[in-house]
Amino acid sequence: MTTVEANVRPDYDAELQQIADYVLDYRIESREAWETARLCLMDTLGCGLLALRFPECTKHLGPLVEGTVVPHGARVPGTSFRLDPAKAAWDIGCIVRWLDYNDTWLAAEWGHPSDNLGAILAVADHLSQRRVAEGEAPLVMRDVLEAMIMAHEVQGVLALENSFNRVGLDHVVLVKVASTAVAARMMGAAREQLLSALSHAWVDGQSLRTYRHAPNAGSRKSWAAGDATSRGVRLADIALRGEMGIPGALSAPQWGFYDVLFSKTNKDQALKPEAERKLSFQRDFGSYVMENILFKLSFPAEFHAQTACEAAVTLHPQVKDCLGEIERIVISTHESAIRIISKEGDLANPADRDHCLQYMIAVPLAFGCLTAEHYEDAFHQENPLIDKLRGKMEVVEEPGYTRDYLDPEKRSIANAIQVCFRDGTSTETVEVEYPIGHRRRRAEGVPVLEEKFRRHLATRFPPGRCERILELCRDQARLEATPVNRFVDLFVI
Repeated sequence: MTTVEANVRPDYDAELQQIADYVLDYRIESREAWETARLCLMDTLGCGLLALRFPECTKHLGPLVEGTVVPHGARVPGTSFRLDPAKAAWDIGCIVRWLDYNDTWLAAEWGHPSDNLGAILAVADHLSQRRVAEGEAPLVMRDVLEAMIMAHEVQGVLALENSFNRVGLDHVVLVKVASTAVAARMMGAAREQLLSALSHAWVDGQSLRTYRHAPNAGSRKSWAAGDATSRGVRLADIALRGEMGIPGALSAPQWGFYDVLFSKTNKDQALKPEAERKLSFQRDFGSYVMENILFKLSFPAEFHAQTACEAAVTLHPQVKDCLGEIERIVISTHESAIRIISKEGDLANPADRDHCLQYMIAVPLAFGCLTAEHYEDAFHQENPLIDKLRGKMEVVEEPGYTRDYLDPEKRSIANAIQVCFRDGTSTETVEVEYPIGHRRRRAEGVPVLEEKFRRHLATRFPPGRCERILELCRDQARLEATPVNRFVDLFVI
């Protein structure tokens, strides 16, 4: 038995090199990806502005030391804050994610790739202001859209066949990795520096999913992505200062990410030979994720429930006058929805309620709509009917829905609801396979997305400013050519 470790420094893990080469060298040619990134920018910023109405969110915002002045500080949209890029990324990421209303990616892992806008916009705004002050050209919004497409792709492709939630890790590990990659690139990292930054992102201690699940669900899930995207900025900065990387961050025996956190307890990986217990890539990096991103256009709800909410709204006219006569409500859904958001018992807080499939169905069944205010304590306490309806719900898996959810050619998020009454009658079974924010319904969804953005702008800015922002964001060429600092100017209070 050897008692000495071989101290031969390896090359960087191939997976890190694959991410770095994509971010540094790939050229995005897809018109659909560029146009969808513009829509994603609008939707993401709008979600952040709406969150500023909620004190539990805004209490987290601003400098860590009151009165701090940051030269060329990055701005937080909808506020007057000028912060260092890492804290600005935290704040932007926090407001974007707070209401669970921004875009979604569903696969073996799920997540919200627009969370990365925290790092992207904060770094781009700071760099642009600094460049202008030094007499150089600022970054333009095309640079922001490009970084968004790449961050979506890194996070989304890694999620396709790699389930971090099954080993108890939160999906924000992928936000941190993607934010680190694109932030380092925007900051001018060379390949070695970018690899160093990525290696530190994987070596970092990763967040547990404890705060997303009963009985510990809580508001940390609303700022966890802001924390992750901010950490990406910090790690990129550390690497650009010349900090050495950790080449075997993933693969090092006993001490690497695979052995410590991913492989040994991963049920999906357990049957594979040990040499194959590592990240799996279903496809090369390109622009696939942005092209297929899912928007939450109608409901601020966890995405596995979006089609269930649509079905409930459809059933509302049939049941609203006989809610007391309901005997049971049968919900047919896919396996991921059951595993992640189906829950019984008391719901302790808004973060608990917006991750409860039954709650997100009960509200639109009874009231015909679902808004962020419907998760608040006051509304819940004033409407005991909601929990009575939850108590009558039966949730069952439909295997076909699970298969289509995982099919890369379909990526459906199907749910079906039937309401049965005490007299033996029942409603039809209302099935919705694809939510309005799905790529298959993009043409139908764009006007809804723009109207959602208009509403959210109006919560923060006067009508004239809202129209200026809308007009700019609807014009692809003009938006792409706009200096980042000038764009962010429009969102400053």
